[in-house]
Amino acid sequence: MNKTPFDNEYLVRLRQGDADTERHFVLHFSNAIRMSLRYRLRSWQLIDDIRQETFLRVLNFLRSDKSMDHPERLGAYVHSVSINVMMELLRASTRHPAMPDDAHHLVDRTMNPEGEVVTRERKDLVRNILEELPEKDRRILRAVFLEDVDKSEVCKRFDVNRDYLRVLVHRAKIRFREALDKSAKGERDQP
Repeated sequence: MNKTPFDNEYLVRLRQGDADTERHFVLHFSNAIRMSLRYRLRSWQLIDDIRQETFLRVLNFLRSDKSMDHPERLGAYVHSVSINVMMELLRASTRHPAMPDDAHHLVDRTMNPEGEVVTRERKDLVRNILEELPEKDRRILRAVFLEDVDKSEVCKRFDVNRDYLRVLVHRAKIRFREALDKSAKGERDQP
């Protein structure tokens, strides 16, 4: 007898929202996802969030117009989706630290004239380096980092999809770093 009943009929039942099949699907993969993630994460709540998001994405995929060519590989697909969801959540949580609840009451009461001069010099340096970049790179970096324009709006401005925007931003950042390194090297070479 086949240990995993994943075939085209099983996927059709999932696609149609068959309650028994969905129940089997969730029971079958819940423990596998938990076991896979428990060595990578310490928070059971986070693991449960990833598990739920994984099921949502897999079921949405199966119910879309897309098809799975190899139903017997459903387990590998679920596993890869859970790992991707975990990586997305970890990146999102490390990218921006949580703001304290009373952040709007916090005011920096210290005066730091030296820090203000350094900040002004850095702004001038960034502005100068941006001027050295090609026009497209300059516009992308300004929109994404300085103007904090929504990514969807930036995609419209440059007539690209989100994936290609990520490539354009990456390339522009590389060119910016190269110009920054060149500028820093030039300052070190000066007497």
